[in-house]
Amino acid sequence: MAWSARGAAPNIVIILADDQGWGDLSVNGNKNLSTPNIDSLARDGAILERFFVCPVCSPTRAEFMTGRYYARSGVRGTSIGEERMNLDEKTIAESFKAAGYATGIFGKWHNGSQHPYHPNARGFDEFYGITSGHWGHYFDPILEHNNELIRDKGYIADLFTDKAIGFIESNKEKPFFCYLPFNTPHSPMQVPDEYWNRFAEKPITMHHQNPEQEEMPHLRAALAMCENIDWNVGRLLARLDKLKLAENTIVIYFSDNGPNGWRWNGGMKGRKGAIDEGGVRVPFLIRWPGQIAPGRKIPKIAGAIDLLPTLADLAEVKILSTKPLDGTSLKPLLLSEETEDSWPDRVLFSMGTPGKKGKLQISARNQRFRLDTAGKLYELATDPGQEIDVAAKHPRVVTELTSATEAFSTEVEPIFVGPDDRPYPVGYAATTQLSARDGKPQGGVVRSAKAPNCSYFTNWTTREGAMTWDIEVAEAGDFEAIIHYTCAAGDQGSTIELSFQGEKLATKIGEPHDPTLYGMEADRTPNRGPESYVKDFKPLSIGKIRLAKGRGPLTLRATEIPGKSVADVRWVMLKRK
Repeated sequence: MAWSARGAAPNIVIILADDQGWGDLSVNGNKNLSTPNIDSLARDGAILERFFVCPVCSPTRAEFMTGRYYARSGVRGTSIGEERMNLDEKTIAESFKAAGYATGIFGKWHNGSQHPYHPNARGFDEFYGITSGHWGHYFDPILEHNNELIRDKGYIADLFTDKAIGFIESNKEKPFFCYLPFNTPHSPMQVPDEYWNRFAEKPITMHHQNPEQEEMPHLRAALAMCENIDWNVGRLLARLDKLKLAENTIVIYFSDNGPNGWRWNGGMKGRKGAIDEGGVRVPFLIRWPGQIAPGRKIPKIAGAIDLLPTLADLAEVKILSTKPLDGTSLKPLLLSEETEDSWPDRVLFSMGTPGKKGKLQISARNQRFRLDTAGKLYELATDPGQEIDVAAKHPRVVTELTSATEAFSTEVEPIFVGPDDRPYPVGYAATTQLSARDGKPQGGVVRSAKAPNCSYFTNWTTREGAMTWDIEVAEAGDFEAIIHYTCAAGDQGSTIELSFQGEKLATKIGEPHDPTLYGMEADRTPNRGPESYVKDFKPLSIGKIRLAKGRGPLTLRATEIPGKSVADVRWVMLKRK
């Protein structure tokens, strides 16, 4: 039955976990943990048993946003600008906003930080969370609210859920599109004591097929974080009930890639980062009372590319994108069991990111078989570990999937492989945030961690040291330039200079600010992940600078250094005056 016949457009709630594997839910058979609230979505709705995403974060999020394979959208990686969707892509949020929905995102965006890549410029009225991929500390974190830095008290997943619930309450009288993308159980492996204590000494009874690969503290922390997510999902579902919104709200739960560590995952080969089955098959549950029959199990293959056309079809929302979608509406599968037998077979592609090798790795699957990048063929229903190559038994299938892969590669490689030459836009919002993640260190300056996402610039000790951002200014104008810095006592007094297209602006770092590095005290694992530890950085206004329209390097350097070091730098903020 269409919603128009029921009298009200359905609300939409999408919950996305970060680095949670298919096996990290009790509904999928894992007895190491309990996730009753998430499981209830399968009990009261449907579970798609073979749902596929990308091997890492940003690509999956882009496919959900656009209904298109991420290689078409400009996304090439997970940091230094490669996570951005091209500006000619229309998002699912833009379509629902145009249809009169209130739109909000509460959590990890990871598809661009500066306007017009920012979530507030991609269809979301409300944004609370992080635009980056990694975050260094999960307790009392520094976050963003509509492009302004804030700091709230609490655990990061709890805070995201609080804000999502508040958004639902504020918009209960109109249709809403609420996107809750958690950044857990992604590392750092930090979780409140209440959850950690459940697993610190708990016997683990279900293991990865190669138990010697497991890192037990990491595994225990991941399970604890999954139970925290379940508690938060329960809070949100309970609030929908209390507000009498549950009957007309579509709730979806899935994850962005496979597990971020070796743990039980149904015997599948691979984990996060791999395009093997364990890296790209994730849980998917959907509930819509009165429309989707409870307890449905749908075996047909589907993926993140299908969510935009499916939700638009279910809600009768016009899709704004004029680009051809790769996904298809799953509405017939969700609302009528009778269509499953007649549902046509299809081919889905899994892609890695090319990295430094510059070659796009593509694997293709149909309902029964999967062809890997080496040309080996696997029958996944009986061989999730990809151990038995059946290519010789099914040469016709190999030919069909090889041809499909070659045709797809011919389409996407020319627009995907190669350097990302897009600059960082400045001036499209009142404030443009240029983080260390998006800049380039020079002359001995280094990042505080190998992974750029939440790093800061450090080791700025010489006048040859500098940091640059490749920017493009939308319109000429005056901007206040503000750096967020730390500086040890005794090192204050350096003169720093910001320059762009011949314009220069200088000031002295007059006050030391040397806060303690933190984050390690909350880690549950002895080995830190790729995230940087963090500090509380202090804003310092350099002054007003005239930025000409156009593209070029924005450079921060020091002209005088009286001490051993200049400063550590986390952000340069440009505020249009």
